[in-house]
Amino acid sequence: MNIRQAREINEREFETDVLHSRQPALVAFVASWSQACGRIEPVLEEVANRCDGAASVFKVDVDDNPDLGTEYGIQSVPTLIFFHAGAVRVKIIGTVSARAILAKLHLHAPERQLNGQPHEKHPSPIGGEI
Repeated sequence: MNIRQAREINEREFETDVLHSRQPALVAFVASWSQACGRIEPVLEEVANRCDGAASVFKVDVDDNPDLGTEYGIQSVPTLIFFHAGAVRVKIIGTVSARAILAKLHLHAPERQLNGQPHEKHPSPIGGEI
């Protein structure tokens, strides 16, 4: 397994890398001055590694990208938003463990389907163990 990291993106990259991506994406809205955001950095790295490419993990600095912060109603940092197919699936506000993030991602990940019907034996598209 390659070591994966949360990649910082800006407003210009957001549309392509998050909204138009076929892959689920977790976006952490952060600020460099926030101690809580500093504490969640290693958690994001762990989540990126545990997803092992099944979902992308990004960071957006709200001070450098204020329009995105406004568009998604970011009032507190860190705020984590899970997107799939351009839609918000879940929002997590504050610092949380990698285990808690992965549990939410598994819960809200789109189901894989078999012959057009949800099939409970198929794994979530989000990798990693909880």
